Amino acid sequence: MRLKDKVAIVTGGHSGIGRGCVETLIGEGAIVYAADRTPSPFGTDDPRLTSVALDVSRADEWASLAAMVAAAHGGLDLLVNNAGIGFFEGIHDTSLEAWNQVIAVDQTGVMLGMQACLPLLRERRGNIVNIASIFGIIAIPGMAAYHAAKGAVTAMTRNAAISYADWGVRVNAIHPGLIDTPSLRSRGPEAVQGTLDATPLGVMGSPRDVAMAVLYLGSDEGRFVTGASLVVDGGYTVQ
Repeated sequence: MRLKDKVAIVTGGHSGIGRGCVETLIGEGAIVYAADRTPSPFGTDDPRLTSVALDVSRADEWASLAAMVAAAHGGLDLLVNNAGIGFFEGIHDTSLEAWNQVIAVDQTGVMLGMQACLPLLRERRGNIVNIASIFGIIAIPGMAAYHAAKGAVTAMTRNAAISYADWGVRVNAIHPGLIDTPSLRSRGPEAVQGTLDATPLGVMGSPRDVAMAVLYLGSDEGRFVTGASLVVDGGYTVQ
């Protein structure tokens, strides 16, 4: 087991990529805090899993979670900043309310998570994996706030990597492509087919595909990797 008895926090951990990460990390022996605003889909029979309510845009809730983990374990080995939302509007028709909502979750939420957890990560020489997006490094029409936030996550990851290397804390970003999640499926069969058509490998990625990248970066196998942007997209961005 690559993460036996390591302590991890996964935000947005109750569905999609986050749930895939939670299940994969537990399978590798980790003790996982699945943090989300939605009800937990998990049972209560696994002592290594704790589901907690968390609004990533609130500093006070991050402080409470960090205090909980510190009291129980004395430190943290892995923070996975995965929680995210997005809207399809472009700059010309994005309301300020929608813009601020996306930035609060997708960008500020990542900063607050790192800020709250860095002291705990320093204790264990742990690491951070920020789930960005291919739309943090390439562009498509629309989704202005989402592009802006994920681009910021990419830059923050590099800044944190160089800022906290002397703490022994590694910080990396993963850029998923079009992943088979409830969010994508909810857009209908045309969106699914469009995803397949746009992906050179001709298949959709799964949450587990992203989770395995998290596992690599978050385990000792990634001990010499920091400040990296790992693209997991079936070839979408190389076209």
